[in-house]
Amino acid sequence: MCPDSSGNLIPLLYLTKLEDIVEARNYSWGSAVLAFLYRELCNATNKGKAAIGGALQLLQIWAWSRIIPLCPGLGAERVYMGQVQTDNNRLLPAAPYGATWNCEHTFTRTVRTTVRVIRDILDEMQSDQFIWQPYDLDSDVIMAYAADFNPQLWRSSCPLIFYAIVEMHRPERVLRQFGMRQNIPEAIDTRDMSLHQISRKNRTGTDWNLQHIQYISRWQRRYDTVVQRPPISNRRDTE
Repeated sequence: MCPDSSGNLIPLLYLTKLEDIVEARNYSWGSAVLAFLYRELCNATNKGKAAIGGALQLLQIWAWSRIIPLCPGLGAERVYMGQVQTDNNRLLPAAPYGATWNCEHTFTRTVRTTVRVIRDILDEMQSDQFIWQPYDLDSDVIMAYAADFNPQLWRSSCPLIFYAIVEMHRPERVLRQFGMRQNIPEAIDTRDMSLHQISRKNRTGTDWNLQHIQYISRWQRRYDTVVQRPPISNRRDTE
């Protein structure tokens, strides 16, 4: 879930969280994975950086779901996305959303070429080439994914924490993907940028619960920081 750029190594401290499988279900793995991926994306922008870690399959699915010029065509044989009933009438969980792309891909209308070409495509994108709401919240399949969660948390403006890493989740800057009218976001508090100087390197024995206590406190109040805005009512609201 949080692979580094080594390709085949994993920090042993992750394994301590899996000693008790029952207790492991109580951890917010999703927010930890996002925190790690956000930090890796930030580090990848540094000059001279040649490798990147994190759950890049999530980034790829995000891009294919939204950026039309980069989205491949999908073959006819698709993975069934609903729940499957077994012979003894048990319901198996629905396939994960990413399984949508587990089929033959065609690139007749999109590209899979050099980084330079893809950068040009992103620079020249038009407003109608980005899908702000790829998920149909009226779909039984989509809502099945969210059945165990509170969808309001998707709009919680709060820190995401993973050991030394603290990254901010800022839904207020992308409200259109929640079907809400986008206002001009407030300036980002640059004091949070100092968190990028903190890492686990040479910090063996650090109690990150104490180190990041103020951010953990904000995370624990995440239900109080859910962003609310008026819904999009017409085309002008999206421009």
